[in-house]
Amino acid sequence: QVRLVESGGGLVQPGGSLRLSCAASGLTVATYAMSWYRQAPGNEREMVAQSIGDSINYAASVKGRFTISRDNANNRVYLQMNRLKPEDTAVYYCNADRPGTGRLPYWGQGTQVTVSS
Repeated sequence: QVRLVESGGGLVQPGGSLRLSCAASGLTVATYAMSWYRQAPGNEREMVAQSIGDSINYAASVKGRFTISRDNANNRVYLQMNRLKPEDTAVYYCNADRPGTGRLPYWGQGTQVTVSS
């Protein structure tokens, strides 16, 4: 059974930092495209950062502030978030996908990030 479990969310002041972690079981992150998405109230879920092979992509709104990384040995994916802004407030989700296979991606349950003074 595949499980993705996010952690590391919380309340932080504007300008602060958080590191989100996604622990995977039942799959090997090294063989999947791993991404972080977020969804704010009233908004659609949007891709924040994506790691596919040697390629990494970021949403324009987070480029230069967020960094996605993998720890293949421990089957984890991280999202380092710096210089956080109130508009970064959302539930953040870990996603594991194999594009082109026709299989549905796997999702974690999400972790809340709130940026507020």
